[in-house]
Amino acid sequence: MDLSQDDCDGLLGLIYQGSLEEQPWQSALPALREALDAQVVSLVLRPPSAHDRGAIINCVRPDPQQLQSATTLADPSDWEASAYREQFFALDPFVNLPLDEVVALEDILPDAQLMASDYYLHYLEPINLFRILGVDTLEPGGMLARLRFSRRRDEQPFSPDERDLLKRITPHLRRAIEIYARLNRMASERDVYAGAVDQLSVATIILDEKGRLLNTNALAKTLLEEADGLSLRNQQLHIDGRDINRELQQALADIIKAQHSGTTGVVRALRLPRSAGRADLGLVIRPIPASERDEGHSSPCAAVFISDPDLRESASQQILGELFGLTPAESNLAILLARGLSLAEVSANQHISQHTARAQLKSIFAKTDVSRQAELVRLVLKSVASLG
Repeated sequence: MDLSQDDCDGLLGLIYQGSLEEQPWQSALPALREALDAQVVSLVLRPPSAHDRGAIINCVRPDPQQLQSATTLADPSDWEASAYREQFFALDPFVNLPLDEVVALEDILPDAQLMASDYYLHYLEPINLFRILGVDTLEPGGMLARLRFSRRRDEQPFSPDERDLLKRITPHLRRAIEIYARLNRMASERDVYAGAVDQLSVATIILDEKGRLLNTNALAKTLLEEADGLSLRNQQLHIDGRDINRELQQALADIIKAQHSGTTGVVRALRLPRSAGRADLGLVIRPIPASERDEGHSSPCAAVFISDPDLRESASQQILGELFGLTPAESNLAILLARGLSLAEVSANQHISQHTARAQLKSIFAKTDVSRQAELVRLVLKSVASLG
């Protein structure tokens, strides 16, 4: 095996590209399998355990008799992958390798000993694998990646040149894994924050430096689709009514200008009328702090937060009860009061007497250390119960 410089550069490019692909390393694994002439190449991004299927990506040498693409990743439900995840990972002797060191299975386990093992007899032999070459690498955030190349028993052991190639690509694999891990962590954090905003019933719209729509959460998407008070025209926010729309466009222009100048403390607020019978929308527009790395167009520039009074607050009965030690009936009463109902309306809604409702309210006051209904409503609305 002798890769040209161009081939090697191409292989490294695919390794880095893999961290950005929808199916991670879908281009790199087939290329790596071919470069090392392996039957199977496996990338373990999260090892399986008794309570976790793990994350394993496989690429298998295509059967000449079948119309399978050489660039296709293996189906994760195939027996080879599923059996390893569900049963044989616990028997695998080729784990916890010294970090960034290229090791072959025969380096740590003689062939005779391997062939006598349950792992070989019940897993490797049925899928006709024998020779395994691998490397473990750990990115700074703690993600451990295991790269494994496997060959059949009738094939040659991996050569020194092939070991050297794997050693050369290992630092690049580690950096690509770090990129992948950082992107995943940022996506997870973003999803948590976005989910919290959704549960707080705040519609969110992100605009670029031209005031064009970049992104919305689910609530904002619904509001824009309804087009009652606020809509999209040519990917820009629009309000029916010349004067109020002019006010909106001026507010957006002020915020975008503030963002460009780094004045992120500027905030604009508007109230948008809607059709008869529906409460006005409340809008707050503020700049999104620019990153020094933001360049070119279509960068997030302005955030529009929208409050819809018609949306009911969504405090969780269970969470409210756990926070303040309330019974289910008391939690229900507190939630209904927070929605604007009077005590008489709550008693009718819950089919209880007003005497019982007053007794529950008195108990709630004692448990939450408040003495007025207005204080209770504020406590419920400001609590984390809506995040439950």
